Amino acid sequence: MAAPCPEDPSLERHFKGHRDAITSVDFSLNTKQLASGSMDSCLMVWHMKPQSRAYRFAGHKDAVTCVNFSPSGHLLASGSRDKTVRIWIPNVKGESTVFRAHTATVRSVHFCSDGQSLVTASDDKTVKVWSTHRQKFLFSLSQHINWVRCARFSPDGRLIVSASDDKTVKLWDKTSRECVHSYCEHGGFVTYVDFHPSGTCIAAAGMDNTVKVWDVRMHRLLQHYQLHSAAVNALSFHPSGNYLLTASSDSTLKILDLMEGRLLYTLHGHQGPATTVAFSRTGEYFASGGSDEQVMVWKSNFDVVDYREVIKVHRPPAPLATSGNLPEVDFPVPPGGGRSQESVQSQLQEPISMPQTLTSTLEHIVGQLDVLTQAAQHRDQACLVHSGLSQCLVQARRAQALAQPSIRRHQRAAIQSQEGT
Repeated sequence: MAAPCPEDPSLERHFKGHRDAITSVDFSLNTKQLASGSMDSCLMVWHMKPQSRAYRFAGHKDAVTCVNFSPSGHLLASGSRDKTVRIWIPNVKGESTVFRAHTATVRSVHFCSDGQSLVTASDDKTVKVWSTHRQKFLFSLSQHINWVRCARFSPDGRLIVSASDDKTVKLWDKTSRECVHSYCEHGGFVTYVDFHPSGTCIAAAGMDNTVKVWDVRMHRLLQHYQLHSAAVNALSFHPSGNYLLTASSDSTLKILDLMEGRLLYTLHGHQGPATTVAFSRTGEYFASGGSDEQVMVWKSNFDVVDYREVIKVHRPPAPLATSGNLPEVDFPVPPGGGRSQESVQSQLQEPISMPQTLTSTLEHIVGQLDVLTQAAQHRDQACLVHSGLSQCLVQARRAQALAQPSIRRHQRAAIQSQEGT
């Protein structure tokens, strides 16, 4: 098979140390750590620095189903089939505090953007909200009539979205604790749901092999994808809001271009179902996990894809892709078995270096492309397949542009604080 183009996503490294299927992955704020949960009842924190040792945290009495770093990266939450939630300090000691209130398997944990609250979802059919620092259960949301697989805060923390085996996605107001709307279009269990970075849209994955995107203001279905050949187990938005990453039991990862309403890539790497995916906070990397017990880290390379798209401003947009003529990139799994010691050595694949002349040329092109940005945005708005989502994303881009200076200041402060400790 031909080698991947420079702009294609590339498999950077893989981690092996879990003894059973991977259930969840999440990056810390500064992308220095990657957490993973597994059916082996352990939570691991991998260090992105080459040749660094991983932490293995034991404490849960059964499978770890979900993990999530706090916005600052100082805390790490996990949920388990043992019905508990744990909050860990992700260092060598691995100290944790146990939260108990659920009466069945905890499927999902997610910190609010301010780090003050945690939302959890469970097979007891409830969504629960907790105070992180007071280590206290606050309230339950209880309108689902089957297991709740996933619950997430909106970026501003005012809404909560949940996905359930009752085939619904529910939108909740955190303050009033009322269900604002129920989305009932899925034909099977809804496995995962998350907010677009703008907070104006949600995407949900289902056992019916589909991904659906809704506008949460008008409660309108914006996009519908049926590109996987088996259940879609997880999804993750790129921080730009322009791309969506999915993981499926058909063993593939897929990258969707939401602005064009089409499939960009199908990635092969896992042997067996791909169970979880997550972008890093910057979008430079994404991680995936599977039933093959492996955690993989990929380089996104979407910046080069964006430059290519701007260069092709005069080309007509592609229609919504089907599973036919799609770009597929096949990555064989690197050799190397797992080790069962408490400290696990990470493995690194040699990255592909870019010639200095090409780097200089690209930098010059990027400078010239700034002039074309406004024209490209007009072309995007005029030619998108799904005008409803286009409007949402364009508005989100403007809001994000205005908010970026403040966000960067807060992120720098958080990273400096983390490195100081």
